[in-house]
Amino acid sequence: MFRGSSFHTMDNKGRVSIPVRFREILQERQERQLILTNWDGYILAYPHDEWVKLEAKLAELKTFNKNNRNLKRFLLSGAGECPLDRQGRILIPQSLREYAKLGREIAIVGQVQNFEIWDRERYEANRKQLEESLDASVLNDLLI
Repeated sequence: MFRGSSFHTMDNKGRVSIPVRFREILQERQERQLILTNWDGYILAYPHDEWVKLEAKLAELKTFNKNNRNLKRFLLSGAGECPLDRQGRILIPQSLREYAKLGREIAIVGQVQNFEIWDRERYEANRKQLEESLDASVLNDLLI
């Protein structure tokens, strides 16, 4: 499972190192590439096997529902394969760097089956807003 957050520096070419603990998970799964896509102002990163599961669910959506088409179009049009190099880095495509407004400092945030890639400043601002808006009853509902 991908959990926790890490802060990294992206180089001028758009390469970023994947956290060691995330690379270990990928290695255990024999995954050497990630699928990246745009979402809500940041980047979603999926191991290939998890992406295949998501695509299967997207394929089951009713085609003539406008919201379904828009969701599929948005996620799939931004998707790209990103292999890990020998140093455990990925090259984030320019289009996704621009979409997520990535600067030099980034945050990589675990989300169980996948992880997110954020501009660090935007992530920290979002996290602060999130913390202020969370209601403890959500956790109670989860645990009860």
